[in-house]
Amino acid sequence: MKLVMKTLAFAVTAVVVTTIVEAADAPALDEHLEPLRPLLGKTWRGEFKNSKPENPTIDVARWERALNGKAVRVLHSINDGVYGGESIIQWDQEKKQIVYHYFTTAGFFTTGTMAYTDGKFISHEKVTGGANGVTEVRGTTELRPDGTMLSKAEYLKNGEPAGNREVIYKEDPKAEVKFK
Repeated sequence: MKLVMKTLAFAVTAVVVTTIVEAADAPALDEHLEPLRPLLGKTWRGEFKNSKPENPTIDVARWERALNGKAVRVLHSINDGVYGGESIIQWDQEKKQIVYHYFTTAGFFTTGTMAYTDGKFISHEKVTGGANGVTEVRGTTELRPDGTMLSKAEYLKNGEPAGNREVIYKEDPKAEVKFK
């Protein structure tokens, strides 16, 4: 029994020490951006729900820690660079919110806010400079228990629904974000 207790105590101590060391080795990240940490350093590949099997719409997104941990950078491309964009996500101390700016290869950009609620990232962004008349985008993103990431968005034109998208992403270290 003493051997079992000593072995158990050693195992618990090893887990605690490993956790502390891993936490100390983890690169700094603004505390408000911590909910994004599970997405960082990973490349995600997703197929749009309504895409056609013979010609699927594939999005590849790379999530990275940026600006010494004061921001998160997301690069993404659809169908090997037919369309793509880059987001910078940061904590806005004045607004007391996570804010982001998204720039696209189509020439428009968005400015949005994000909140982490009930295990989901809830976002709302305003569109500037085109995007086929879309003026706002509302979205939710969640990392699911099976390790996939579900992203849903609703597009609005002057406050009225104008379409949506749903993409289920899987981590894919071999996938690459490409721009033309």
